[in-house]
Amino acid sequence: MVECSIVPPMYKQAKNVDGLKPRELFTKNHEQLLNEGRQSVKETANSFTIVGTLIVAIMFAAAFTVPGGNDQNKGTPIFLGQNAFFVFIIADTLSLIASSSAVLIFTEILSSHYIEEDFFTTSPLKLLFGIYTIFISVVCMMCAFCAALALILNGYNSIMATTIAFSALPILVSYGTRNILAEIIELLFTIIYKEVVQLQAIVN
Repeated sequence: MVECSIVPPMYKQAKNVDGLKPRELFTKNHEQLLNEGRQSVKETANSFTIVGTLIVAIMFAAAFTVPGGNDQNKGTPIFLGQNAFFVFIIADTLSLIASSSAVLIFTEILSSHYIEEDFFTTSPLKLLFGIYTIFISVVCMMCAFCAALALILNGYNSIMATTIAFSALPILVSYGTRNILAEIIELLFTIIYKEVVQLQAIVN
């Protein structure tokens, strides 16, 4: 952003004694940093791909092994029609969709070329969206778990309330320590501001 608003265009094309332009010199001097960034992104994407795949497998299996089982005569779930069962199905579906989306995002990151320009906007955005979808899938998974407990422990309110309360703790702690949504919004505003500055530089 500073380069677009302060540095004259002619200086961007100027070469030093080694015949390198400012951008080329920057790339050469920070080659190790770029390699470290590539390795870090790969490791992060690989780890979250495994997590997302596990959630996909769990949620897919949970959809066909519903709480209480199925009616042997009709083949429909025994708890079908109850509100908690409706919550279970919706949460399970959302978790499956979110985790599947996360796996696709991180797979795309793993298959990218990791060029220098990707680290300006593309890679951070993909990582943040991938982590955010993983977070959503975990939240929905815990909601499905709580709904299943509500169905199974119907009538045991004290046990059910205690278990659900403890189940919500990891989500609350994670959200309190790192607000991923705020980071995504901040990054989007940074990208938009950068594009506006570049457009103004071209117009002027």
